Amino acid sequence: MPATHREKAETFRALHQAQGTFVIPNPWDIGTARILTQLGFKALATTSAGYAYTIGRKDGAITRDGALAHTRDIVAATDLPVSADLENCFGDAPETVAETLRMAAATGLAGGSVEDATGDPQKPIYDFSHAVERVTAAVEAVRALPIPFTLTARAENFLHGRPDLDDTIRRLRAFEAAGADVLYAPGLRDMATVRAVMSAVTKPVNVISVPGLTVPELAAAGVRRISLGSALSRAALGALVKAAREIQTSGTFGFLRDALPYPDANAFMLGPD
Repeated sequence: MPATHREKAETFRALHQAQGTFVIPNPWDIGTARILTQLGFKALATTSAGYAYTIGRKDGAITRDGALAHTRDIVAATDLPVSADLENCFGDAPETVAETLRMAAATGLAGGSVEDATGDPQKPIYDFSHAVERVTAAVEAVRALPIPFTLTARAENFLHGRPDLDDTIRRLRAFEAAGADVLYAPGLRDMATVRAVMSAVTKPVNVISVPGLTVPELAAAGVRRISLGSALSRAALGALVKAAREIQTSGTFGFLRDALPYPDANAFMLGPD
């Protein structure tokens, strides 16, 4: 029998409570969700950028309705728990954050995130007090749900030209005190910074993959969860662009040597109803 919504949420919560580190990859459509499920990962997460690229939009240009329809598709494609990249929850007000999380949970998600990035290039990060109010509203909303929804609170300084570690830690500590289940500061690029964050908080920490950091190193530092963000989708796009340029410049098809064989690709997918 397929796992129920509650069972998926409980499984996802247990992954964060257990010892050790798990990688949560980010599919960008139904097909990639099916592939990653069958490859044996324990949970999946959506990627706002990866999904946006599939419909020819820039990251940040997706509507709430579009994002929720996408999460519904990913949830339906797998028996694994799914957490969603909900950006800033599609609004500034704490009330909008709460509403978005309730709507997101209704799509079958086991978890989701709220970030302190505004989407405004002139003022990319919410003021500290407002950011905490938004996380507090998020916590109150998910605690009222009938399932143990895992809330991730994100401090976005390092992604928006503000590599202020002290302020990032201050925010993560405040989000932890507000009741967030997982803490996440995307953009940390070295182990010293990761360790500084790890030593400052007690809740499970998510770190995004970056070149130069490895799963064993992050696990040794105590990181509970490693996400990939848009990396897999960009890797696929990179392969496509490289293949297309090879065809244009040399007239060859060497890229086929690295292509997933047709029978293997087909085997991951569903057949006729």
